[in-house]
Amino acid sequence: MEIDLSAFHFLRPLWLLLVIVGALLPLAWRRSQDLERRIGGSIAPALLRHLVITPEDSQRLRPAHLAGALLCLGGIAAAGPTWEQDRPPFLENRAPLIVAIDLSPSMDANDVPPTRLEAAKHKMHDLIQRRAGARTGLIAYAGSAHLVLPATEDPALLDSFLQALSTDLIESPGKNALAALDEAKRLIAAEKVPGTLVLVTDGADTTQLDALNKSLESSDLQLLILAVGSQDGGLIRDAQGQPRTDANGKPILGRFDEQGLKKLADATDAPLGSLTLNTDDLDWIELHAQKHFQSASNGNQEIHWKDAGYWLCWPLLLLAFFCVRRGWSVNWVAGLLLGFCLVGGLGLPTGPAHAGVVADAFLTPDQQGRWAFEHGHFPQAEAHFQAPYWKGLAAYNAADYEAALASFARLDTAQSYFYLGNSYARLYKLPEAIAAYGQALKLQAQFPEATTNLALVTELYKEQQEEGEKAPDEKADKEQFDNKTGKGKTEQVQVPKTPSDELWLRNLNTSPAKFLKQKFSLQDAAQKTRTGVQP
Repeated sequence: MEIDLSAFHFLRPLWLLLVIVGALLPLAWRRSQDLERRIGGSIAPALLRHLVITPEDSQRLRPAHLAGALLCLGGIAAAGPTWEQDRPPFLENRAPLIVAIDLSPSMDANDVPPTRLEAAKHKMHDLIQRRAGARTGLIAYAGSAHLVLPATEDPALLDSFLQALSTDLIESPGKNALAALDEAKRLIAAEKVPGTLVLVTDGADTTQLDALNKSLESSDLQLLILAVGSQDGGLIRDAQGQPRTDANGKPILGRFDEQGLKKLADATDAPLGSLTLNTDDLDWIELHAQKHFQSASNGNQEIHWKDAGYWLCWPLLLLAFFCVRRGWSVNWVAGLLLGFCLVGGLGLPTGPAHAGVVADAFLTPDQQGRWAFEHGHFPQAEAHFQAPYWKGLAAYNAADYEAALASFARLDTAQSYFYLGNSYARLYKLPEAIAAYGQALKLQAQFPEATTNLALVTELYKEQQEEGEKAPDEKADKEQFDNKTGKGKTEQVQVPKTPSDELWLRNLNTSPAKFLKQKFSLQDAAQKTRTGVQP
């Protein structure tokens, strides 16, 4: 561990006064043991030197020395020595990122196998996995732009919608990057921190260059352009793998607009990169996102320093053990100083959270639960928490959805109803989930996550109902009679029921694409109505 002496300082320097007290304590004790000084006023000095016999002390280390060392070391620890800053969020890959994927027909060209779009989706999948725990949003655009998923920390949810993207989801032709930029600006404004938009495309609409430049000038949003395609272009194939043809029956070639992308990069002063077979493109995206976040946040970011005082607890503990020797009169000092260190937050590092005498003595159940939650020990956190919201959140993360329901049901906030809806959805109780999301939106109208989940669960519930209506109308049990002998014989025949859980999961795997296509179509129709264009 290297110490930067130029940055060394104390977070709470007033505690260093204990060092002065600790240094003076052995001197004060020695002065108190000076017999000549104590009785010097009663006996003449010339005679006193011959009357006083000072016994030799074979022990050089006395209780006062250890007490002084405890005060000095404890004062330094409590003062908070530090020389290293906490790593800012951008170094931990926490810079928010919005990915906008071009869904125009040219993205079905096969010059980048299997197609440009599939290659882009595979690359973005890898990016999402690398950014696990960071907030990432997803936008799809062609002639219009649509929000697929707001910024989220759930890579599985994000990837499920990413894999559902296809070029037939958006009917409006074109490459409206300006609309994608406006949508990304709204998402970043909700994040309240600087972010980056990655435009994944094979071309650009050069008529929008001036408008794109003006839109970026008034925003903290950084634009990156990731080009997908080759100069030779490629055939555009349909879902069955057959080349698409024009009116004359000639195969349609997906053109790679290299010049248009260069003009777009020059006009917006945006870095231009290309899809690679290795991870160089992912490193390129992360590096630019981190640098932008750092430069945009330096003016507003509060500097935090790491408190290294807790390392001194080991020598403090060793000194405390020496202070409890039999016959010594400072036993209470060791206990007092050790308790002071624990209460002051200088406790020794521990393993997974569990209830113990020391923890129960100095930490509340909610504090123990928060420690366990932040370290990923969700079942222990659920056991410790008493606050309903945090108890429910811990139970939800521990996949104990029934317990999460019991906790969130005690609250009346938008966040609690949101997680209540998530818990119901995890338990396949879709009507209850719809009601919970609706209540969350009543309490907080601007709640993108609740809006998205409500639309998805509503669509899943409709599909489930439609599947139920198509199922044959048979009773659970029916009777069959064998009348060959004239006597009836009754048998119970069990008719298997459609497993609702499996049906829901099957719909979940196929529904994002249907849901997105319907959503994009409705949004396009609403936009045309607002602008006076007949859909």
